[in-house]
Amino acid sequence: MTDVTLSENAARRINAILAKQSGKDYLRVSVEGGGCSGFSYKFDLEDTKNDDDIIVERDGARVLVDEMSMEFMRGSEIDFSNELIGAAFKINNPNATAACGCGTSFSL
Repeated sequence: MTDVTLSENAARRINAILAKQSGKDYLRVSVEGGGCSGFSYKFDLEDTKNDDDIIVERDGARVLVDEMSMEFMRGSEIDFSNELIGAAFKINNPNATAACGCGTSFSL
């Protein structure tokens, strides 16, 4: 399975966020235990990358994913959705067998 990809909307939004954050060069996406479906996605702004980070790039936007999180996210697309109910990053993960309504929690 391929690694993580970024949609055009996600890349545009990441670039806009980082342009307003002095000293932050990356969006970090990680997977943590917890959430109402077993695992949850966490989003942070970072200024440096770790040795085990994988960089996902598109149109100048750079996302860091650590090796452990990559195991849960392989084949996923990071997207950004701007809907009437709110704007948020969404992970389209083909490995998830279930997800909750909040969109940040999933199970395998």
